[in-house]
Amino acid sequence: MTDDKDVLRDIWFGRIPACFTLYQDELTEREAEPYYLLLPRISYLMLVTDKVKKHFQKVMRPEDISEIWFDYEGTPLKWHYPVGVLFDLHASNTGLPWNITVHFKNFPERDLLHCLSKDVIEAHFMSCVKEADALKHKGQVINEMQKKDHKQLWMGLQNDKFDQFWAINRKLMEYPAGEDGFRYIPFRIYQAISERPFIQKLFRPVAVDGQPHTLGDLIREVCPSAVACEGQLGQKYTSEFHGCTAPYTDGEKFQVVIHGIEPMLETPLQWLSEHLSYPDNFLHISILPQSMD
Repeated sequence: MTDDKDVLRDIWFGRIPACFTLYQDELTEREAEPYYLLLPRISYLMLVTDKVKKHFQKVMRPEDISEIWFDYEGTPLKWHYPVGVLFDLHASNTGLPWNITVHFKNFPERDLLHCLSKDVIEAHFMSCVKEADALKHKGQVINEMQKKDHKQLWMGLQNDKFDQFWAINRKLMEYPAGEDGFRYIPFRIYQAISERPFIQKLFRPVAVDGQPHTLGDLIREVCPSAVACEGQLGQKYTSEFHGCTAPYTDGEKFQVVIHGIEPMLETPLQWLSEHLSYPDNFLHISILPQSMD
């Protein structure tokens, strides 16, 4: 991969200021003060639960503390999505800090997966890394690593250690000499207006004519309604492709967001995959509706 280490560091150290507030119906012995944290965009909400629990259990009876979960404005937050994806999808158009509500009862079985230990998060994370490597290298790189390398990836993420993580992850971002990139780009596209979890399909980094595919190429194929084209303004336009459904009407546009920023649609997809992927090795792309000024 090209050595743009400053980009990798900037992505790694992205933070979201968050305010955790106990749900008003939770029983407490005295008033529960909010708890403030800087959340790493690349991490998972459940990796901060120990800190949040420690803060709120001071004002709660032990018998009232059970499985913790979070919501934002009534929407349960999926712990297996990275923090940055959750914020971009649900709260990117609001002010900071991000106001997150904490619950210890009435777990929403239909909306969230149970996560009773960090082992569950680790298993999910490693499953994603292995899936991404299957797409990029037919699984050869991750399978050639030792268990201690897998553990170092996880511990680097869990402990927020950039050098520890990238000492191993760099191998997952390489491709054979003479090749133009990965076999396929691991990506997941999320739509704020869709009830589908995400969109994922096979997509190569290079076109049949040898030209590098760009972010715009990916969006135009997988979710074309997110890219405004000449002649569409003033028309009702609906695209249905692999579950991507979004109305495009006059006065509406969409943002294509990764890590809270809007990369240029001309950016090569291979470069984005190497530098803007989350630690699970997937490009998590959010498509957000935004009204024109």
